[in-house]
Amino acid sequence: MAPERKDKERKLSTEDRILWGRVAKSARPMPGRMADLEAFEAALAAEAENEEKTRAAKAATAPAAVDTQNAQTSAKQPSGQHHPFERPVKRKIAKGRLALEARIDLHGLIQSEAHGMLLDFLLRAHSRGLRHVLVITGKGSSMGSEGALKRAVPLWFSKPEFRFLISSYETAAQHHGGDGALYIRLSRGKGEKL
Repeated sequence: MAPERKDKERKLSTEDRILWGRVAKSARPMPGRMADLEAFEAALAAEAENEEKTRAAKAATAPAAVDTQNAQTSAKQPSGQHHPFERPVKRKIAKGRLALEARIDLHGLIQSEAHGMLLDFLLRAHSRGLRHVLVITGKGSSMGSEGALKRAVPLWFSKPEFRFLISSYETAAQHHGGDGALYIRLSRGKGEKL
């Protein structure tokens, strides 16, 4: 008798999710298999949400006493919350006085392709020390489109794999894509000066 496999219990690491995103970019579902792909993506999203809930529960039950050195270290790390751009910064970007250092165009892609490409793009931009980038999602105004990426991308930013890469984001100015694009401010890397 073969030993029972426990593949269902295995959780994907961040690296596995990134790898899946890269594979998904290059693959097209077979006709009639889109439902399977969507179910798999839903399972990945549910798994990430469960991990986040578990972390939050562990943090809530952790002892309240924290030594001052740990408190100082955690104060220097990004909080994972995204704040809106300051008006002067958004104005400078919109007028071209503050450069957008990179851009990615996701419109026309399915969510699994876009997720992997966006994560890869933001990881590379963050590792290069870039600060302001443009993400074009598209407005979803074409016939039969509901603007899936326009709605999904901001939701992805709260997921663990994106959360600490991004400091803030805001809808772009009209000439940069308006409702179909986002200005992203990447968080600073460790040891970067303000």
